[in-house]
Amino acid sequence: MARDRGNSEDYVRPIRRILIGGLVLCLLALFLLWRIDSPRVERLRAQIVDRIVPAFDWALVPVTKVAGMIEDFQSYNRIYEQNQELKRELQQMKAWKEAALQLEQQNAKLLDLNNVRLDPKLTFVTGLVLADSGSPFRQSVLLNIGERDGIVDGWAATDGLGLVGRISGVGRSTSRVILLSDSNSRIPVTIQPSGQRAMLAGDNSKQPPVEFLESPELVRPGDRVVSSGDGGVFPAGILVGQVAQGADGRLRVRLAADYERLDFLRVLRTMPKEPLNDPGGLVLPRGAEPDVSQGEAAALPDAEEAADG
Repeated sequence: MARDRGNSEDYVRPIRRILIGGLVLCLLALFLLWRIDSPRVERLRAQIVDRIVPAFDWALVPVTKVAGMIEDFQSYNRIYEQNQELKRELQQMKAWKEAALQLEQQNAKLLDLNNVRLDPKLTFVTGLVLADSGSPFRQSVLLNIGERDGIVDGWAATDGLGLVGRISGVGRSTSRVILLSDSNSRIPVTIQPSGQRAMLAGDNSKQPPVEFLESPELVRPGDRVVSSGDGGVFPAGILVGQVAQGADGRLRVRLAADYERLDFLRVLRTMPKEPLNDPGGLVLPRGAEPDVSQGEAAALPDAEEAADG
């Protein structure tokens, strides 16, 4: 067995050498053939290519398929990157859309405020609602304006539709507005067209009742309710709402202000009235003395004595 193995190896080695040598010679001849610059050799090369290359189309199919797969993979990679970029842009567009909607809502609120018809003598300060501290026992909102903006306790606050409440508590840069629906709110109102005077009393509901109405039979649901200005609490003529018949049979007011969307409020500056310390101030200017002639001055003591008698 050892001799047979050695004999086989003796035959395989020469054959292997011959094959490798022949392959090297063929490759070298092919290289030289392809490098020779001669018209005859060029024609020979063309004939060889025409005969051999078409016969090897089946061998080029896998190469073509692999090249197509590589190109498709590169194309898929580009599409994936574009898809990711489009997703990022879509997220940014959603954020911009949300910001645009918020700005549109704020702009609509400000336009509503501009459409409110007020007395030309009244000036106002517009504030942004920071927080809503509404609860079953207290209903109010917080504004971003305060003493630095000249806000005074008791001033009226409106939105783009009607009266909202009054200032109750002023800080340096913030102020609190008690809503008309709060149980601590009491404002005098006038019901049109009957002209009935009444008091709107909050009860922590969306439709506060009307109290101290002189002639309820003259009031109908749908009548317009405005501030009366009695007592100098609010300016007169500010829209409050409309009369409505409550489930309990009481006359209530459907408030014109949209309490569900209080974004901006307009605080009306109400100038305090000049106090009168003496009855004479009703007729004569402050500091002026009456011009009394000598005859009238002499008749004054007689009149006083007659009055005493």
